[in-house]
Parts: sequence; structure tokens; C-alpha cells
Amino acid sequence: MSPRTPSASVAARHGWVQALAAVLAALIAMGAVAALGLWAAGAGDLPDGAFPRVVAATVVTAVGGTIELSGNAGALAESAAGLTVIPLSVTLTGALVLAAAFLRPLRHRAVAGAPELAGWAARIAALWLLALLGLAFGARQTFSLSLGDGTISDLGDLFGVSPKVGFRTDVPLTLVFGLLWPAGVLVLALLVSRGAPLPGRLLRFQESVRPAAYAMVVLLLAFVALGVLIALVVAVTRGHPAETLAVILLGMPNVTWPVLTLGLGATWTGRVQGPFGLPMPHVLDEVLRTKDVSTLNLRTLAEHDGRVWWLLAVDAVLLLAAAFVMAARSPARTKAWQHALRMAVALTLTVLMICLVGRISAHYGLSVLGIGDLGGDLGDLSLKPKVWTALGFAVLWGLVTGFLGALLARQVRRRGATEQEWEA
Repeated sequence: MSPRTPSASVAARHGWVQALAAVLAALIAMGAVAALGLWAAGAGDLPDGAFPRVVAATVVTAVGGTIELSGNAGALAESAAGLTVIPLSVTLTGALVLAAAFLRPLRHRAVAGAPELAGWAARIAALWLLALLGLAFGARQTFSLSLGDGTISDLGDLFGVSPKVGFRTDVPLTLVFGLLWPAGVLVLALLVSRGAPLPGRLLRFQESVRPAAYAMVVLLLAFVALGVLIALVVAVTRGHPAETLAVILLGMPNVTWPVLTLGLGATWTGRVQGPFGLPMPHVLDEVLRTKDVSTLNLRTLAEHDGRVWWLLAVDAVLLLAAAFVMAARSPARTKAWQHALRMAVALTLTVLMICLVGRISAHYGLSVLGIGDLGGDLGDLSLKPKVWTALGFAVLWGLVTGFLGALLARQVRRRGATEQEWEA
């Protein structure tokens, strides 16, 4: 019996079966989190067996897919609807599972060729694309809506208007953006994991990129963990456990990551009107529930609750901890100003990502015989960042905390840790 060649052994460790297992694990984890979150939010009572389709739509949007809303209110009325939101708890769950499955066959190796990594990623991408295609065709449904009270309701009863709103997947856009999502996850997994092999040509970049990428992932996960802890305490002390569970399972990063930028000094603008609500603390919803577009920052929040100034201290502590982790995982020869620059770049890119994925927009409008407003008469919700202001504060905080973190790491090394221990 001839011994197996190294290439055959590598193929066995991450072939099509392993790729299928990785894709299925990620989809099952995302589907479970989405289903539990939607059930806690009350979606289990949806008519016409729509719950599985709503779960599918949630998973699709979690990976960057596009869901189109459509309205139909009969011959005497018009309706319009729109929704832009990413359920980031579902996204984060899928990313962690897919990254772990991708890295598992590559552990215990120092170097891997670019063709090998590309082939392994391509297998996952191909199977992911097929699974996403199935989800895209399954994510479609139509619902009947209540007109509520008032003039529009009276006219609706008089003329027999029965407004409906439905959703369906924009399949081409979903496949494009849905394929970019696993690509980004796999690249980030290689950047973050210290034990993941890289092609020989990229090894020289690991000392500068990997510690910073790891520190930013730790920072984001720390804010999510802190948000979950606070949400559980609030649920125990003030009730509403179902609503709290829904927020945790569907949108906890949607809450905590924008709050991270607010603590840095960033400004968001938004508006809440009608039955819509933000999955956020009451004070944020209170600031935004006005007739006009409101400004959301530490100053406006402090006008309603002075405790929000503690966000500055929380951000300072967690950013300094992230900078320390970055410096501790970097070679001891790295200078403090280099740590500062790397921290600034990493934090700026992280804040940019939050600004891009943290946007929320939803509206539903109805007009009966010209009465009403298609732009959002029945409900309007929006939350958008002032990007350049947020990035400017990220650069400043990154430079300061990066420099201080380097000094702290240097002091710890001097107290007894050897350079080899830190680089191990």
C-alpha cells in the first residue's frame, strides 16, 4: 500500500465534504439564532406559515442580501414600503462559525501556498452560493396590514381597501453581495488568527496587520458581550425578557457598535415615527422620536440622561485594553509611534465598517384617494452616521490609545516577561 502524498493529505483535510460541513454549520447557526430571535419578537404568530420565509429573509439580509418590499392597496389606494437593516447578531454568529470551520483544517501549519488557500476558499464559496440561492428563492411572502384609526381607516372601510405589503429577494444583488460576505469573513479569519498559515510572500505583513486586526475583533466582541450583560440585567430587574432576548439574538451589535462610536464623539442622525422602534435603550428612542430629523450624540443624550457621559470612560478603558493587546502580540522591537499609527488605522477602518453596516432605514406609507403620505405616513425609521466626523475621532483616539497601550505593554515586559514569551 503506497503512502499518501502530502498534497492528497491536504486535500483530504479540506475537500468538498469539509467545505459542505463548514457551510451547513454556518447556515444552521445563523438560522437558529434568527429563528429564536424572531420567535421572541412575536414572529411565530405570523399567518400563512410565513415564519420559515421570514427566517430565510433574515439570514439573507444578514449576509448582505437585498430584500425588496412591495405594497398593494387596491385600485383606490397606493402604498409604498422600504427596509434597510442588517441583523448583525445573526451576521456575527455566522461569521464566527464559518471562520472557525475555515481555519480548523489549517491549524498547526506555518505556511500555506496561495493556490491551496484559494482552492479551499473557492470550495466554500461555491457551496455557499448554492445555499444562498435556495434561501433567496425561499424568502418571499405577502402580509395584510391594518389601517389603524383615523381618516385613512374610515376611507379604507368605506371603499374596501385592504393594504398588503410583501417582501422578496433581489436574487442577482443578493448573490453578488452574499458572495462578498464569506470572502470578507475568510480574509479576516486569516488576518486575525495567529496560528493560520499564510503564503510565504505575505509573511512579512503578519507582524503589523495581525495584532491590530485581532485587537479590533476583541474590541467589537467586548462591546457585544458588555451589551448582552447589561441587557440581561435589565431583563431581570425591569422585565420584558422576550423583547430583550429578541434584541440580543437579532440586533445586539446594532446597538453596541454605534454606541461605541458615540463614546468616541461621533454623531448620528435619525428619526422614529409611528409603530417603528429602535432596538436600543429608551433614551436613544426618546431623542429620535421627534417630527424632524434629530441629532444623536453624547450632548443630546446627556440632556435626557446624564449617565451617558460614562460612555467616554467605557470607550477609553476598552480601547486602551485593545491597544495593550495589540502591543502585547506585536514584536518587542516595535516602536510606540508605530503602535499608535497601526491602532489609528485599525480603529478608523473598524469605525468605517460600523458606519456602513449600522445604518437603519424603514418606512411604510399609504395614500387613499390622495389622503396620506407614501413617504412614511404610517411609520418612518432612520439612523445614519456622520461618517467623516466619526472617522476623525477614530484617528485621534487610535493615536492616543495606541501610544499608551504600547507604553503599558513595555512596562509589563520589563517586569519579567521575556520577548520570546510575548511572541510565542
